[in-house]
This record gives sequence, C-alpha cells and structure tokens, in this order.
Amino acid sequence: MRCAGSTQRTPRTQRRAGTNIRLCVLGVLCVCAAGPSARAQEPNAPQSVSPAQLKTAIDKLGDLDYATRTNAARLVRRTATAQAVPALLQAVAEHRDGYVRYRALVLLTGFNDPRAKDAMRESLSSPNDRLRTVAYSYFEQHPDKAMAATFLTALDKEQAEFVRPALVRALAALGPQPALVREVTRGEDFFRSAVIEALGDYKATYAYDAINSVAKTDGPLQDDAALSLGKIGDKRALETLAALQRTAPRKTQPSIATAICLLGVNCGSHQSYLIDTLKFADKNKNAGFQELLRASAAGLGTLAIAGHEEPLTALFDVGIPTREDSTRAPVALALATVALRNTAMMLPVLEKRTDRDQALALIAEGFDMLEEDLEKERFFSFARRSYWDSPQNSPRRTLMQTIIGKLDF
Repeated sequence: MRCAGSTQRTPRTQRRAGTNIRLCVLGVLCVCAAGPSARAQEPNAPQSVSPAQLKTAIDKLGDLDYATRTNAARLVRRTATAQAVPALLQAVAEHRDGYVRYRALVLLTGFNDPRAKDAMRESLSSPNDRLRTVAYSYFEQHPDKAMAATFLTALDKEQAEFVRPALVRALAALGPQPALVREVTRGEDFFRSAVIEALGDYKATYAYDAINSVAKTDGPLQDDAALSLGKIGDKRALETLAALQRTAPRKTQPSIATAICLLGVNCGSHQSYLIDTLKFADKNKNAGFQELLRASAAGLGTLAIAGHEEPLTALFDVGIPTREDSTRAPVALALATVALRNTAMMLPVLEKRTDRDQALALIAEGFDMLEEDLEKERFFSFARRSYWDSPQNSPRRTLMQTIIGKLDF
C-alpha cells in the first residue's frame, strides 16, 4: 500500500468543492475534502463517440487541470471497447507525453481486453518508471509463469522506488520464489518491507523462517514481519507473537494482535482490543497516541480484507463522526484499501449503512491518498460494469451510481 506522492501529475486540489491541501498525519501531502455534489445519472451502457472526441480526450489525460483530465478519463472509460482499446494501445505506444502513455495504459486495463497483455509486456522495458510499475502490477493480477525469468533478471537491477515493490509482488504472485527469501534480509528497509508484505499477502510458507527471524529482531520491520506471519497462517508463529506481546513496544502491539487474530486464535478479543485502542487513541491523539491510532486502523483494515466484518464497521463508526485529519486520514486509508482488496466485503456493508454518503466520502479521501492506480482502475471498472448489469432501481445499481458519483470517476 502506497500513499500519494509520485504518480499523480498534480495534487487533486479540485476534486470537490471546498477542497484544501494540508500536511496530514501520514507525513505526505494529502487531499482532505468535503464530498462531491451528485453528478448526472450514469449512462446505461458503453457509449460511442467520434474518433476526434476520443483522441482529444486521450490527449487531455495529462492535462494539468484536474477537472479536465478527470472528465477526459471519464469519457474514455465509457467508450465502447471496440473503439477505446485500439486508441489506447496507440497512445501507449506512440504518444509524445509520457504521462499520457501511463494514464492510457492504466485505463486500458479497465476493458479486460487480451491485447493489453502485449502492451504490458512491452512496457516492462520502458525507461518510464510509471509504465513499468503498471506493467508489473498487471502481471501480479494476471500471473504468467512464463514471465518468471524476466522478473528474476529485473530483480537484480530494478531500484526505482515505486517500481521495485510492484516487481516483487508480481514475482510473489507466481508461487514459491527462493530469490524473494534472500530479499527479506538485504537492501533498504523500504524495499525489505515491500518484500515482507508481499510474501505475507501470498501466504509464502517457504519464507516463514526468514520472516520469523525479522519478527524476533527489534527494529522498524518488526511489525511488518509480525503481520506477515499472521497472513502466512503457520501456527508456529504463535510462539514468536506471544513473546512479542510481552516485549514489543506499544506501537507494535496492534500488528501483533492482528497477526494472532489472522492465525485464528482468540480473534474476538484481539478485534475488540484493536477497536478499543482505535477509539482510545482517537480521543487521546494529542497525548502521543498518533502512532497507535494509525497502527490500529491499519490492523482493522487488514482484518476486514481477510473477511471480518466487525472491524470494517468499526472503522466507519470511528471515522465518519470526526473531522480531525489526524483520525480521518489513517481510517480513510484503511477503508480505501479494503475497498480495493476485498470489494465483496465492502459493498454489502455500504448497502446496509444509513450514512452511506458520509461513508463513501471517507473512502474517497482514502482513494486520494493511495497510489495503487491499477487497483483503483480495476475497482472503477467493476463499479461501472456492476451498474450496467444491475436491474433498474435495484439496491446494487443505486449503490453503484452513488459510488461513481462520490469517487468521481
């Protein structure tokens, strides 16, 4: 999970009326905003546009004005596949603006067209960091064992800050990769953290010993390693995690509790601990509990991704009433991550909430902070297609119309 900072052309200062920019608790420039006004009704099916309109829209994908490039992307997304895909492929291959090429490649993935794979394969050798990041992220979502040798070669030379984590995840998605075990213990902590997270997400039991060793060592990666052990699901980790509950610093305890819950041990009590800690830290954030607040929100988000509904509800219940950025930012980030990684969990919860507009406004703030553009495009594509496929006036169609309006895509 990455926060906004490199792939956006400019901050989203025009996303909603009353938007302002402030330095948020995550230490990066984040957009904190009020919800958007409702937009016009979503069209009932993909649209046909003139070739000139489509070309103009693609050219404007890199416009410095947020509203202009957002409207351009909206038009492309709603264009019929037979018309949009060839135009996007041409833009990826030939457009003079590297940012437009990047945005075109992202939008291309929303059409689920098999021709995208060739464009992704070619983008792996691009000097444009953004294109390589999208390509590796695509192959994480569409694993191809034939690409393993290419990825392993790249692992020895790829050092771009946001490309290497995507490469690592693409490799992890292919199954056991001994080379990734080596990466657990070498290199910059930022890169090691990405490796540990990916191995946990893909339940890499073959990396258990290496990650367990990191979890036993005091340092900045201890909580990452503890959480990864929980995701891997090997019950041997209980001994390590129980020891950490006695000795690890306070800020690491939410990750440990999350990991033990993921192992299926006393999950109810550990969920309650995380919820209570989030509420306590929210009330006492100015008394030195901000790190605990962020860790608790992240832990609850991780449990929601794993299929636990109570933590998801708790995040909404704490995040919606507050207007303090120091609470809203980490809660919004956790909720947005759940929306991307377990959409099937998120949608029924949203359908049941009476404060749906406020809930979606919170998710929208989290989307602004996340850089997972390919995951967001996949979510946008799912939302549009669900809208088109749902019966008129059905609860799901109404929800999708609201999501599309609130998230402004």
